[in-house]
This record gives sequence, C-alpha cells and structure tokens, in this order.
Amino acid sequence: MSARKPFPLAWRGSPATFARRAAWMLVLAVSLLAPAHATPSYQQTKQSHHPSDKQVTARDGTPIGSVRVDTTARRGAWLTLDQFSPALIDTVIAAEDARFFEHGGVDWKAVGAGAKQTLSGSRRGASTLTMQLVGLMDEDLKARPGGRSVLQKAEQARQALVLERRWTKGQILEAYLNKVPMPGEILGIPMASQLMFGKAPHGLNRQEAAILTALIRAPNASEKLVAQRACRIVHGAAATPAQCAPLEGQTQIALAQAVQKGALPGARSPLAAHLARRAGKAQVWQTTVDARLQALARDSLRRHVAELSTRNVEDGAVLVLDNATGEVLVWVGSSGALSDAAQLDFVTARRQAGSTLKPFVYAQALTEKKLTAASLIDDAPLAVPTQSGIYAPQNYDRGYAGPVSVRTALASSLNIPAVKAAMMVTPEALFRQLQALGFALRESGDYFGPGLALGAAEVSLFELTNAYRTLANQGMASEPRFALKPATPPAAPRRALSSDVSWIVADMLADREARARTFGLTSPLATRGWAAVKTGTSKDMRDNWCIGFSDRYTVGVWVGNASGAPMWNVSGVSGAAPVWAEVMRALHAGRPSQAPALPATLVKQAVDFGGVEPAREEVFLAGTERSTVALAQRIVSARITAPAAGTIVALDPDIPPAQQRVQLVAEVPPGERVRWLVNDRPLAQGARTSWLPPPGKYRIALVDAQGKALDTVAIEVRGAWMPAVQTARPAAARGGGRPSAAAPSSAALR
Repeated sequence: MSARKPFPLAWRGSPATFARRAAWMLVLAVSLLAPAHATPSYQQTKQSHHPSDKQVTARDGTPIGSVRVDTTARRGAWLTLDQFSPALIDTVIAAEDARFFEHGGVDWKAVGAGAKQTLSGSRRGASTLTMQLVGLMDEDLKARPGGRSVLQKAEQARQALVLERRWTKGQILEAYLNKVPMPGEILGIPMASQLMFGKAPHGLNRQEAAILTALIRAPNASEKLVAQRACRIVHGAAATPAQCAPLEGQTQIALAQAVQKGALPGARSPLAAHLARRAGKAQVWQTTVDARLQALARDSLRRHVAELSTRNVEDGAVLVLDNATGEVLVWVGSSGALSDAAQLDFVTARRQAGSTLKPFVYAQALTEKKLTAASLIDDAPLAVPTQSGIYAPQNYDRGYAGPVSVRTALASSLNIPAVKAAMMVTPEALFRQLQALGFALRESGDYFGPGLALGAAEVSLFELTNAYRTLANQGMASEPRFALKPATPPAAPRRALSSDVSWIVADMLADREARARTFGLTSPLATRGWAAVKTGTSKDMRDNWCIGFSDRYTVGVWVGNASGAPMWNVSGVSGAAPVWAEVMRALHAGRPSQAPALPATLVKQAVDFGGVEPAREEVFLAGTERSTVALAQRIVSARITAPAAGTIVALDPDIPPAQQRVQLVAEVPPGERVRWLVNDRPLAQGARTSWLPPPGKYRIALVDAQGKALDTVAIEVRGAWMPAVQTARPAAARGGGRPSAAAPSSAALR
C-alpha cells in the first residue's frame, strides 16, 4: 500500500500559509454548522428600518416639516438601490469589496491576504460588504474598541455565507448603503448625503461619492485624512496635491455640515415647522393645513415684514381657521430668516392684546343690556383712580371725538368709550366672559382693572383668532384642531355668547362707514366681500394685530418683535392688516364672502341721534330698541378734563419733544370763552391746547373771560429737560399740528 498523502490543510509550511489555512478551516467549520434561520430576511430588515426624522404633511400629503423621533441616531428613509447614484455604488464597491459580485459572502483570497498582512504588521481586514452588513445587523457582532475577537469574526463570516444564500446581491448592497455608519450619530448614506451635501443620494457626483466612501472606513477620521482617501479614490494612488486641494475644501465644508444639530439642509425652510413640531408631539403625521394657502400666507408675511424692516419690525405670525370645522388651514409661526428668534412660535406666544379685546367688552355690555349699538358714549378725557395712580386712557391720535355711538366707537377703535363700557360691566365680569371664550388669562379682572378693555392682558394669536371664530359662529365656541390623520373628532361646541349679541358685534366690526372715522374707506380692512375685522396695537407699538372673519374663515395676523422692542410708527392697520387682507383675498378668490342674514329675534329700528350722528337704521336686542338716543349727561359748567389732578408726567429724553406735549382739555358750555393759566401765567385760549413743560410742580387753572377761576388741577413733571422748546405756545399758533400727551397713556392703540 502506498503511503498516505498528508491532509491538504495540515499545519505545515510557512507562518503565512499556516495563518491562511487556519482561517480557511475556521470559516469552513462554522459555515457548515450555520443554521439558515439565524439571519433575518431582507423584508424584515427593511421593515425594521425607521427614519429618525418623521415627516409631518399637509392635508394633500405635501411635507410641512419633520420631527426627530429617535434621539439615538440620525437615519433617513430606506432607499432602494436605484435611488443611489452609479458614482456612489462604483466607489463603494471599488474601495470596500472589489470582488463583491464574485464571492459568496466571504472573499477567500482576501482572507488569506488579510492573514498574511496581519502577521506582517499591516492591518488591512478582509471583511466583505456582506460581512460588514452582518456586523451592522447583529448587536453581538458590531465592532468594538480593539476589534472583533476570532470567534466574532468566525460568526460574522458564518452569517455572511448564510445571508448570501438568502438575499440577492442587490438587496445586500442596498441594505449596506442604508445602514452603514457615517460621522457622529449619522447612520446610512441617505442621511449623510442630505446633511453633508443637501441632496438625495441619487444626485451625488463622483467627488461627493468619494468623500462618503472615504468615511466608511473611518467615520470619525480627521478632515485631512478623509480628503486624502477621497482624493485617492477619485484620482488614484498617484494623485497630486493640486488635484487633492479642491476635495480638501469640499470635505471640510461637508463634515462641518454633518455635525450640525438642526434640520436637514433639504428642509431648512419647512412649510410649517412650528406646527410640525406641535403635531409630532401629538403623534399626528397628517395635518389639516392647506399647503397652497400656507405657502401664500408665509410668503405674504415675510414680504411685508421685510418691507417694514426699516421701521424696526422683524417678526410675525399668521393663523387661519375654518369657521365651521375649526380646522387649522394656515399656521405660520414666525417670519423665518427675518427673525432673530425663528424657532419661537408666535402663534402660541403671549403678547399684549391691544384693542383686539374691545369687541368682547361691548359684547358683555350688550349682554347685560347696559348698552346698545346705538347708545351714545362721550369720547372725552377720562381719569380713573386706581391703586397704582391715575389711569388716563387716550385715543390713538391723541384727540377726542366727543359723543359717538357704540357702533362708531367699536368700528373706529376709540379707547375711552371702550374703557367706559368696561366700567359699566366691571372688569371681573369681562374677565369671566374672556375665560368662557377660551382665553387663559393669568390674572383676574381686578388685577387689570379698566386697562383690560384696552388689551393690558397677554393673549396668544391662537386664542384671539379662535375667539373671533366664536363670533363668526354665532357665539358657539370650540377648540381648533389640526389632526387629519390620525383623525380626531371635532370638539363639542359650547355656548360662550348669545347668537344675537354675536351677530350685532360682527355687524359693527364689518361696518365700513362706522370704521371710516379712523381708518377711512380705502384701508386694507375694506375687503371685496363681507368681513368683520379689528386691529390692535399694544403699548409703545410693541405688538400689532389684525383679526377678522368672513362667512367661512377666520384669519389672525400678529406683527412685532420677539425682543419686545417697539416698532417705529407701525399700527395694526399698517403692520398686520395688509397681510390679513392678502390672505383673506386668497381665501375668497373664487367666491366673495356673504353677510349673515339678520336673525328673526333681532329688531331693526330707525334711530334719530339728535344731530350727533346721521339718522340710520340700527339693530337691537328685543326690548332694548328706541327711536331716539342722546347723552344722559350735559355740560352745565366748564371744567378741566385733562390732565387729571395729581398727574405725574415723566419726560423721556429719547422721545421727540413733539410726542411728549401735555394736552390741556376742558369741557366748556357752548358760547363760553375760556383761557388757560399755568402757575398764574397765561398759556393759551380755547377749550384745548398742548404744552411741553420743564420739570417742576404746576397749578393749571381754567378761567373765564373776566379771569375768574372755573377749575384748577395740580400736576408734577419729572424727567430730563429738553431745551429749545417753546413751552407756552398754543396749538393753534403752531399751525394745527397733532397734539399729544406725555403720560399716563393707554395700554392699547387702534
């Protein structure tokens, strides 16, 4: 018998041969023992992949923003192989597994070469793309500091062989590209491509693909090392410094973008980022937003705020609600890049309401039947004692209209009549009504006092817009909703105001003629169809609003500054109203809004105002109608109505003197001639004048033609004195310039 030949894989030969054959033996042994069920299927792997950022959409499926749902890593959506650029596929295979389409999961040639290199001190591994994918799919096989153990490598090879029997090459490559670790917390080429280059993987060119491929080997390598590897991938081992220089700059920029924690570059200007965040917290992924209207409102706001930038305006917000359903159609939370606080949501931020609460003041007075739309209120200087001093509201133009109807007072946004109406119903009753309308006020009505009528309280655009929607819905209040999927049932409506009172208030807000005293007939508030609308500006022009509704929609707009800095000569009609008008026009481009029909429970009555206002037909609650109205109080003797006794005027050196004149106003019976004296020195004649005094204490007297004192008040002026200002020149001699008072001022403007 001939001698038996030695076993072909016996432990003989050089150390390199020994290592190669040992590796072969180990891989062969474990592969023969591998159960086929140990590896998940392609479909299971794909279905278990969830993006770290989930899209929130408009009602038609248009993305409006994304929400981070996984804070442990950043992954994009799973992409199929045909959604990766050929350049990327070519560079990845060439750099990581040149014989990918030839081996069955383990590259036997590379195993031997890798063993030889390990013994010689070179640490180039022999992991195929399939083996790397196995390591990404199995927690026990993921690379650890110091590398994998021999047993882990054997198991990795075993699973790679199984994977190749169950998956196609295309599936393996697809899964690898979706799961491969990239810099920092990024997983997968799709997310890396978006973060680093602002594009989907199908758009990657050869240079970009080379940078991503270079990162596979060492995701957290230095910029210089990554650039060198990428350069060799593109230009070969003999690449020159001149060839590598452009790639070095591109790599530096890409890696800097990769570590940013913000939104994806492709979504840096999402359609409705603020609502998307809110929806994501509520696990809502399809909202009621109308994508077309959202884009129109966003662009209108940004364009108008940009136009007002020279007047110290940088922020704004828009909200549109469907009257019937309460669905949110538009939610623009800020002016975007124009704002220094673009992440803040000004739809829900709390700001002073200005005159936007006036409709609810009159609604309460109508409800209590203390006023009607025809009632006359004297728009004259008013001084109300409070715990903190004298409260002296003033109108936007610093003037006074005299007796006006409630209809005119509300539509023209006069401040003093609103305060008088609030005093009739008490601030606490108004506070309860505002609560019923959905306002989450932080203090009681007594805390705000009469200033509650002029918007001293802080409210949100969300609350205001929905309260006006309540007026549009005949006094029925309900919560707005933005969830389309998963669907949420509409909130049960509740009665917040009577339908008749709501109709009258809406009718006054829609009255163009009554509004003309302050706004004229051609302001942005004059829409083509029927609309009830109110503007408001808070103290020192820090906020301005325009809120109004048509027969189908309610639109709210806020313009101001996140910092609370005052705007420069920007009121509600010039700040927020143009945006409101543009959005309302778009909403009714196809069908103008129609005025609501007069309820049968209301009474229409011709009214004579005794010459104060032209006679007209007015609408009344049943039982309150009348054919003539007049002021209950008549002037019987001259008296000073402004400033109030005890007033302290605080001069501000940063405000132009023309804006700080103290107005002196008196009620004078018809035909009586009066003069003003300050510390017994003549100042001016007539019932009204203005005066800018230096600091000091003053006794102001109103005297008749013979010098007899009719009324006196004492005031004090504090603050820096501004020279070169004439202090005793009557307004009439100055050519009729607009008078203004220094303090106290109202908490709201028109």
